[in-house]
Amino acid sequence: MTSLAISATGLRKAYGEKTVLDGVDLAVEEGTIFSLLGPNGAGKTTVVKILSTLVSAGPGSGPIRIGGHDLAGAPQSVRAAIGVTGQFSAVDGLITGEENMLLMADLQHLSRSEGRRVTGELLERFDLTDAAKKPASTYSGGMKRRLDIAMTLVGDPRIIFLDEPTTGLDPRSRHTMWGIIRELVDGGVTVLLTTQYLEEADELADRIAVLHDGKIAAEGTAAELKRIVPGGHVRLRFTDPGTYRTAVSALNGAAADDESLSLQIPSDGSQRALRGILDRLDTAGVEADELTVHTPDLDDVFFALTGGSAGIPAPTTPQTQTQEA
Repeated sequence: MTSLAISATGLRKAYGEKTVLDGVDLAVEEGTIFSLLGPNGAGKTTVVKILSTLVSAGPGSGPIRIGGHDLAGAPQSVRAAIGVTGQFSAVDGLITGEENMLLMADLQHLSRSEGRRVTGELLERFDLTDAAKKPASTYSGGMKRRLDIAMTLVGDPRIIFLDEPTTGLDPRSRHTMWGIIRELVDGGVTVLLTTQYLEEADELADRIAVLHDGKIAAEGTAAELKRIVPGGHVRLRFTDPGTYRTAVSALNGAAADDESLSLQIPSDGSQRALRGILDRLDTAGVEADELTVHTPDLDDVFFALTGGSAGIPAPTTPQTQTQEA
């Protein structure tokens, strides 16, 4: 059985009269990426701060275990097992990238020789060797984020909290960061990732929890969450009016658009469903000129679960696939 790297029951936190977390349960398996998805202000950063011992959980919260350690009883052991990269870079721009790394090595109580060895290996791993002697203030946003994560890895943590690590990055740098995160998990690291980017959660996470109004609105794999929302369909387009009319008869119940010569059939987009539609067309002796499959994406899921909360960017890649029939 897979062990849990992170488990929390009934996380609660309030600041004055404002409730930020209202009974959040989390279970993150070792060696996976778990994403907390939600808009700004949803409570994602508060979850990270509690789990990383930066702030205490509120009254009424249940037990929390990180890396096998009880957070309340052994916070120092928890801190030794984790690494944290926040939304805003912890890099000191007044010193070089190498000096930032060596400073982190000192904080981890590594010997001078071990600190230099680890620093050199991580700078090379994150493609920062050429910039190592330059002030970090001269680094691009993507370079600073890479240095940030490299600094987090100096202590070789097995659990890493990444709090919106790609905020403010351009698309190329964001994709580079995704590759780095995947490599970490391939090496056995567990990642709890908070993000407001739907595409990012869809691309990276093994499991996703949608956080809304201080509670988990839904949790599952991306595919499981997408099945929550109805609206998947197959669209068939024809160029010949006669063929179109035959298809209308063959696919009884499909929504027909006489102007565009197209049909829309409710479907979950599965191979079995597509085969059923095509078999009915084959029986009728007709062939569509274009077939388009639309399945609900995380954008649809989020708005369905939260009633359309603002402040969460939509995916930058289309979720509709078109193929010539």
